[in-house]
Formats: sequence, structure tokens, C-alpha cells
Amino acid sequence: VQLQASGGGLVQPGGSLRLSCAASGFTFPTSAMHWLRQAPGKGPEWVSLILADGTTSYKDSVKGRFTISRDNSKNTLYLQMNNLKPEDTAVYYCVMTETNQRGQGTQVTVSS
Repeated sequence: VQLQASGGGLVQPGGSLRLSCAASGFTFPTSAMHWLRQAPGKGPEWVSLILADGTTSYKDSVKGRFTISRDNSKNTLYLQMNNLKPEDTAVYYCVMTETNQRGQGTQVTVSS
């Protein structure tokens, strides 16, 4: 299993970022996937989940601001993040839900 997240960066409060995760080494279209994040000095925090059938769920604090999606033709997972807040600052990881495997994360920093 290989998972490579990208798209992070420095953004001002209220800004947007779109994270991508390129997946390989497993049958992506039939796999549930989720995003988690880890802020400095804190434990990992679940953010959002998407099932193989497209059903989604979100952490309460990101509902209405984040959108998870997938493109099975490209074996890619996405996280569109709008109206970002400083408390969203963290390293974001994509995770294969069944095995809890995750790859390299991407840093998101929200600061003025």
C-alpha cells in the first residue's frame, strides 16, 4: 500500500486548500478511505471518511467547511478545505480505513 498526500501549504484564515492523495498497491475503488490530522504536540484526530459507495462523514468542527471526495479512475482521494481556521493547522494524512495504513502527510498551516 502506498499513499502520498500533497497540496498542503501556508494559507491565511478564511482561505482554501485542496489536498490530494495518490493511492496504489490495493484496490482503491472498493476501499473506504479517511483523512486524519495531527497537530504539533497532539494525538491524531479523525477528520473525514468516504466509503466505497461514496457515503461521507465528517468531524463536527469541519462540517460545512471540508468536503471529501474520490476519483476512482485516478485512484485519488481529495479533501477540499474552505474557510480554514488556525485550529486546522496540522499534518494531514490519508488513510486506508481497513488496514489503518497511512503514508506521508502534507503540512497545512493556517496563519495570518
